Amino acid sequence: MKKLKFNLIIALIGSLIFWSCESTSTTEKPEFKVDYEKFTLDNGLEVILHVDKSDPVVAVALTAHVGSAREIEGRTGFAHLFEHLLFLESENLGKGGLDKMSARIGGSGANGSTSRDRTNYFQTVPKDALEKMIWAEADKLGWFINTVTDPVLAKEKQVVKNEKRQSVDNRPYGHTSYVIDKALYPEDHPYNWQVIGSLEDLQAATVNDVKQFFRRWYVPNNTTLVIAGDFESAQAKEWVQKYFDEIPRGEEITDLPKRAGVIDETIKLYHEDNFARLPELTMVWPTVELYHPDSYALNVLGQYLARGKQAPFYQVLVENEQLTSGVRMGNRASELAGQFQLSVRAFPDKNLDDVATAVQTAFAKFETEGIPQKDLDRIKAGQETGFYNGLSSVLGKGFQLAQYNIFAKDPGFVKQDVENILNVTAEDVNRVYNKYIKGKNFIATSFVPKGRKSQALSGSVMANVVEEKIVQGAEERFDASIQAEYERTPSTFDRTVEPPYGNAPNVAIPEVWKAFLINGMKVLGIENDEVPLVQFNLTIKGGLLLDDIDKVGVANLTANLMTQGTQNRTPKELEEAIAQLGASINVFAGTESISVTGNTLRRNYEKTMELVEEILLQPRWDEKEFNLRKQSIVSSIKQQEANPNAVANNAYSILIYGKDNIRSKNILGSEASVNSITIDDLKNYYSQFISPSVATMHVVGDISQDDVMSSLKTIEEDWAAKAVDIPVYNTPSAPDKSQVFFYDVPNAKQSVLQIGYPALAATDDDYYPATVMNYILGGGGFASQLTQQLREGKGYTYGIRSGFSGSTDSGAFTISSGVRTNVTYESTQLVKDILADYGNGYDEQDLATTKSFLIKSNARAFETAGSKLNMLQNISRYGWEDDYVKDREAIVQNMTVDKIKALSEKYLNPDKMFWLVVGDAKTQMRRLEKLGYGKPVLINEMVSPEQQ
Repeated sequence: MKKLKFNLIIALIGSLIFWSCESTSTTEKPEFKVDYEKFTLDNGLEVILHVDKSDPVVAVALTAHVGSAREIEGRTGFAHLFEHLLFLESENLGKGGLDKMSARIGGSGANGSTSRDRTNYFQTVPKDALEKMIWAEADKLGWFINTVTDPVLAKEKQVVKNEKRQSVDNRPYGHTSYVIDKALYPEDHPYNWQVIGSLEDLQAATVNDVKQFFRRWYVPNNTTLVIAGDFESAQAKEWVQKYFDEIPRGEEITDLPKRAGVIDETIKLYHEDNFARLPELTMVWPTVELYHPDSYALNVLGQYLARGKQAPFYQVLVENEQLTSGVRMGNRASELAGQFQLSVRAFPDKNLDDVATAVQTAFAKFETEGIPQKDLDRIKAGQETGFYNGLSSVLGKGFQLAQYNIFAKDPGFVKQDVENILNVTAEDVNRVYNKYIKGKNFIATSFVPKGRKSQALSGSVMANVVEEKIVQGAEERFDASIQAEYERTPSTFDRTVEPPYGNAPNVAIPEVWKAFLINGMKVLGIENDEVPLVQFNLTIKGGLLLDDIDKVGVANLTANLMTQGTQNRTPKELEEAIAQLGASINVFAGTESISVTGNTLRRNYEKTMELVEEILLQPRWDEKEFNLRKQSIVSSIKQQEANPNAVANNAYSILIYGKDNIRSKNILGSEASVNSITIDDLKNYYSQFISPSVATMHVVGDISQDDVMSSLKTIEEDWAAKAVDIPVYNTPSAPDKSQVFFYDVPNAKQSVLQIGYPALAATDDDYYPATVMNYILGGGGFASQLTQQLREGKGYTYGIRSGFSGSTDSGAFTISSGVRTNVTYESTQLVKDILADYGNGYDEQDLATTKSFLIKSNARAFETAGSKLNMLQNISRYGWEDDYVKDREAIVQNMTVDKIKALSEKYLNPDKMFWLVVGDAKTQMRRLEKLGYGKPVLINEMVSPEQQ
């Protein structure tokens, strides 16, 4: 992936799409479709248009039918490398390319992703920027490749290698897929290597290699363009024709043959994982490709066997044998092949031989009992809700249309897809189990902590995992600022002229309704009927703040146990009741609150709220589930000890807030504190603090105020209010002088940086102005100086960001990143230099970019149900007016360069911050003395779990 956060991609691989299972007559099946228009240019570009005028935004997605499967051994990672390169520059957009333009036009951030079989590029923009986006996307295909030079390639290699270190090398169990795919697929199979490629292949890539790959695969006749949102079809067609039509067609491209993985005999492999604290067993069987008739039953099989308390694997491995807190299982179907995968992360003291024995017991249980019809119906109901959730944004609709067009050869494949899922029977599920799983050879990987090989599966041989060595100064040097020299690609018109904006979008702030219940609970809502869904969030103030500082973990365990049954329903019965509605209800604890969240089909909202009432008013306090939850949480705490990012978060909180402030504590607690908690502690927390007097209900979706209020009658009448006094913890001041703190993770492939100090509350007058000031520093993605200098200029990191995190109380200002180990000092010094010079270097162009993005992006501010819920939560939490967005617009409009400089001087002093590094001390700790903040302090003992 190009960016660190990417939560919108919907891999519609059949299992997400379903229509109502409540209609049992095959003649009554409702038909759903996403209206679209498809046409093909003479050069082969396939274009799909979907008009949706519910919000003044447009999503543009360009998808090339090329992923890692189109690569060759020894030249892996090229498809993913292109995902990065195509954002950097093109002949007519210039340096900064689409990233730079995205900031100006208020886009969601140009992003992309690569799979085995395709690479996509996408973003959502205000409707007035559609022509600009079409112009820019065309530049990727026709006017890009000349801009790739040796320095550009050298820099992006470092970025991609940093991504691999972050997502694979420096992460627990990160090499699992590599080990499995090498064993499952023959060497000449396109799925034998990883999408991200190998570090060696990336380093060996030449500009000529890259250009050949581009010219073969990035051609119109191998590409789909989807435009979805608020636009006029006729005008969009004209623009597509204008900007794309003269791009020449490429060589003809034929589909690769379907080809399943091969396992001639069961293979057992093990790896001693530097970052693992729990042993993990993964078992894989080869299956069938995407949209194969059997793939639908395999999807159901995976869900039934492992998800929920009724699942055979939960009953055997979790409840009976108490080997693990959960089992992950599913069918991964790709274009050419599929694989059915089971993963069990066992408790610390368990051997994986015992896990494997329990796995066979669970399979035997399924063979005897099969899948009940009610469970088949339950699974399908959940798929329907998931389908609608995937359509809640224009980008989600765009992804779906592109997915079907490329892999099913029909954007309207949704109808057939739905029918295929509807037609799955219990007999089909049993049949695919017998055909692909029962008695078949498999691959089993045992990933165990260092020095604990004895926990691996008996008969396992060591997997061939290549670990990168840390060598100071090993990477090649480059200057990415060098302008490329090339002969410009001709065009029939002047493409250097950026198209103008269209008519400015009319941004309508959603109408908010508000009410109070007689027990003191507040209710806020927004009615929206775009999809037949309702989402809600019931926020109860308190959370971690109400924990005893010497017994942290009670709030989290209380939230965990509230969904484990009610007085009227066992844990299994409650889970089944929720699932049969196709709904989700979750309860979780945060630092300042406990939240009950839900997502349900509109027709099932009232029944869903009846279950919420039971959860709130009639907790079961099930002893068995209480002990299972405790065991699961202790395992999570153990795993955090070896996860560099988790270590950094926990250590940073201690530095920011101090050990005497509850906010410095890990909300899970420590192993000792969790083990000391009794079920009476949870009952006391519930009876004292779970009260409507500190609760607010937020509701968004296809439902009226009257219907919401009617659904809350029982809660209003039966949930009695009580006084809740939430402690106030004073946030410490910023340190008088900076100091470096180091947490040692031996042989870490990256150093995790967290740099900052206690700063502002969200209610402070300076909070939003300071956020505006931070946009060009590190809040604006690729528009920010931190990203441009550390990632784009130096290749030190995959991503870096900065921001303020205050709430009703003061929060931290934080700069965070994961950087290549051997440039730990260089990265921190560069951050220090950027901070010191930020105000002095800020100019009118920076201000113009900031204003343009923050104002224009408001067109996207209320598109999804999640964004509307966030708006309601801000209003209730901070007491802001319904149109607080307009107040923020005024702050942005009135901002000046001088105000930015004053804010930066006030809030960005590098000499009054905590500088935390989590990395390899033996190679990097002493080097940080050159930063000028004294000798780094080793803090492993200070922030050990038992000290929290």
